[in-house]
Amino acid sequence: MMIGTNSSSSALRWLPVLLLFSTLCIAHTTELKTTDTQIVLEAGTDAPRLISLQVPGQQKWENSASEALIASVEIADNETPVQWQFDRDASHADSKSVAFVYESASPRLRLTWSWTIKEDYGPIEHEIRIENLIGQELWVPMQDSFAFDWQVAPQARLEHTYVEKGADKPSSVGTHEVNIADGYRWTGTSSTYGDIDEGKPREIIPWSLVQRPDSQSGWYVGIEFSGRTRVSLERKGKSLRGAVGLNPDPAPFRTRLLPGESFESPVVFVGGFNQGADGAGNVLRRWVRAVLGNPETWENTNYPLVVNNSWGGGMAVNDEIARRMIGDAANLGVDMFHMDAGWFRGVGDWYPNPQKFPHGLAAIADDAHEHGLKFGLWVDWTQAGLSAEPGALNAHDPKVRDWMITDLPKDWQPEPFKGQTIDIGVPEAKDWAQHEVERIVNDYHLDMLEHDGYLVAHGCDRTDHPHASPDPLNKCVYKSWGAYWVDSSNSTDVSYHTVRAYYDIHSKLRKGHPGLLFEICADGGRMVDFGSAAHGDYFSITDSYDPLSNRRAFYDTSHVLPAAMLESYVEKWPTPRIENFRYMLRSGMMGWLTIMMDTSTWSAEQHAEAKKEIELYKKDLRPLIRDADLYHVSLRPDGVNWDGVEYWDPNRQRGVVYAFRGTGAGENTHSFVLQGLKKSARYTISFHDHISADRTTTGRELMEHGLKVKLPLENSSELIFVAEENR
Repeated sequence: MMIGTNSSSSALRWLPVLLLFSTLCIAHTTELKTTDTQIVLEAGTDAPRLISLQVPGQQKWENSASEALIASVEIADNETPVQWQFDRDASHADSKSVAFVYESASPRLRLTWSWTIKEDYGPIEHEIRIENLIGQELWVPMQDSFAFDWQVAPQARLEHTYVEKGADKPSSVGTHEVNIADGYRWTGTSSTYGDIDEGKPREIIPWSLVQRPDSQSGWYVGIEFSGRTRVSLERKGKSLRGAVGLNPDPAPFRTRLLPGESFESPVVFVGGFNQGADGAGNVLRRWVRAVLGNPETWENTNYPLVVNNSWGGGMAVNDEIARRMIGDAANLGVDMFHMDAGWFRGVGDWYPNPQKFPHGLAAIADDAHEHGLKFGLWVDWTQAGLSAEPGALNAHDPKVRDWMITDLPKDWQPEPFKGQTIDIGVPEAKDWAQHEVERIVNDYHLDMLEHDGYLVAHGCDRTDHPHASPDPLNKCVYKSWGAYWVDSSNSTDVSYHTVRAYYDIHSKLRKGHPGLLFEICADGGRMVDFGSAAHGDYFSITDSYDPLSNRRAFYDTSHVLPAAMLESYVEKWPTPRIENFRYMLRSGMMGWLTIMMDTSTWSAEQHAEAKKEIELYKKDLRPLIRDADLYHVSLRPDGVNWDGVEYWDPNRQRGVVYAFRGTGAGENTHSFVLQGLKKSARYTISFHDHISADRTTTGRELMEHGLKVKLPLENSSELIFVAEENR
């Protein structure tokens, strides 16, 4: 067994590793541990196993199943059995990582089953890598990232929590909290599209949590990949089993490995928690920030930003409108002007329309910079159109036609800002896309690049692309949103290749432009996942921008992702009174705030109020959104009853409660039971809008009886600041 360590002059520092080495030599078992998650791992003769997972101080979750490693590969159209054998000498273990290596002598393959700790707290990452060591290509079948079979008492109560994406418009449920009774069966899927089909379950953020409600402790698992993935869970008798990884449907999945190539299962993370779903979320959000987030982004104390987006005027944006919006945005104290769709010559032709922007787009960016604003740009950069201009991605170009996911009819026309997706899993297409986004960032002086639309191919019917070929007897080609889509047995492999290409493009952009921000839009919330979190800076979390949709999408997504990464677009909404105007703004101010209106059309009263709210956001709310714990102190918003969110920063001993009253009549006051405080401490309560009188009270009162808030008007809001008194 190879043991990787850092050199040390002290023999005592070697002792834990030597003991670990001894344990591994005898029993092939080892342990990894963070403050929240402890796992015991075993290297069996022909397969590894996660023996147990434990939240320190809580009951163990015992796993009875070894990892199901692939049993065969396909070579020259023949199915060839694989016999795995543990390779002790090639394996590795220390206090931060374990890599059990398995070899197959014929065909010669290597499989590495690894677990890694990135932070002293939070979950532990897991990945499986399969290497082709023979001198010819082979095809690998489905290999789950992680499979488990927890042994549970038949009478034990268990609860399951999972969260839907806010794609299109958040559903009426969003955050599911379900009793796991005997016979429970569930599969949650995720892709880059978040298709909305009334006859099927909505896509989930690829994450799932199980807890014992009596102790509010349990485990969760998430997938760090944006392609077609799934999480499954089934309870039967004493067994709670499941699988996590790529989506095996439509079957059969297979992927090609050339000599020397590797298949890497999507990285997953497994974590334990106490204090219910909010306890899990407060650890996981911090872990996502530290492990997946871009350090340079988080080091900027102005993150998350306040943004004004040109889509308030739709596709009509031009030089005059943009400059007017930039001037007003600067006056309001906004951080960035975001140019949305409508600026380009045509779909796939990502050059400024000379009629709209006679001085080019760089001149607009420079104007924003002169006003002290960053400049961001919407681009749908994998979409081909019909422009014949030099540099355009023309669907009639034979080269481009070969990159596209399917052939198009001669009379095909793109939509105003959507065209036909190319497969960036094709190396030549990826190279074009890399060059194009580099050109866009450089030529237009960008501080932020947004990608929208269907960036990653949903499927592909080409037989000469790197992915597996489709099944001609099980293939569906259909039209939606003006584009053609493909579904077949190769769809998951298509997404496996294209997502990896997408990540590579963003990684290279990040390396060349370390200060560049990335917005993950993808039709508003269709790519909200942990893989995108590792390659972008913030998400558009829904494609509906009214106050209720914004609060619902935030309520759901904030269970698993940092609030600073969750962008709400605030669109024009009926605001007959200034209280309604504040309610509209604040419904988008719990995370990243983007105003999607031409603010120069606001009344003087609205303009003055927005300026104050933006200053409040930047000075007092943003630090809490970045750093504080978050608690869901109400039921999910329904637009009728009261709802609210609490931020509490134990380091600053300060927090805020966002309180919203819906359309329900007769309930002018509501009490929010707070969390995270110290019952023995005293707290100053400050009502920002002064509807109620400021006061002091105890943590016990706030955590047992609640914070009482008064709002006489429907569709109104209040911000209540809470601070621990100094002794």
